[in-house]
Amino acid sequence: MFKRKAKEKKIKTPRFQTFRDAYKVTKQVKPWIPAALIGIFLATWAVGIGIGASLDHPFYFAFISFPLAALLTLLFFTRQAGSAAYSAIDGQIGAGASVLMAIRKGWTTTPAVAVARNQDMVHRSVGRAGIVLTGEGSQSVRQMMADEKKKAERFAPGVPVIEILVGNEDGRIPIQKLQRHMRRLPKKLSAHQMREVRARLKAVGGMSMPIPKGPMPTRAPKIR
Repeated sequence: MFKRKAKEKKIKTPRFQTFRDAYKVTKQVKPWIPAALIGIFLATWAVGIGIGASLDHPFYFAFISFPLAALLTLLFFTRQAGSAAYSAIDGQIGAGASVLMAIRKGWTTTPAVAVARNQDMVHRSVGRAGIVLTGEGSQSVRQMMADEKKKAERFAPGVPVIEILVGNEDGRIPIQKLQRHMRRLPKKLSAHQMREVRARLKAVGGMSMPIPKGPMPTRAPKIR
């Protein structure tokens, strides 16, 4: 019995800590988030109670609208937390690597396979779409990406190599849209071919680098 309780604490604590960290980051970027969450919850609950009152069942509707209000509040917070997480790391060294490594399914990313003195860097990801080289930094990072492309083609000939530049300038992918862009790339390799490419490039390795800390959504928020 005591072992079971200990296991439950171990399971619940990381989830609560993740939620708490996400709330802290969101509040730093969006100080108005506490008032917004309270307002959405109370407004939704009030609408439910109002509907119940018009049907002469205020207490019943108050009971069933309570979880609905909590759910809508949580959905709003999740969306805002994702946006805040991106804003918190945007412009930091290794922000692109942090976002790429947060993609849990379908991709494996080796951060900083190439780094320049001016902190330009290239990350390499492997998935069903092939090999993706993601560059962060100034325009000189294009030459670094070209060099890494030649290296990738040498180790994995015939495999598609896609180049992506992260940034808010024209021709670049904003960090907020990077995960979504990666997931939408057309699949060119089978699962077996993808594993073979990963094995070939594993020997190439990468470099140690600072990765921005903090909660990072595994799914990119929808951008309208």
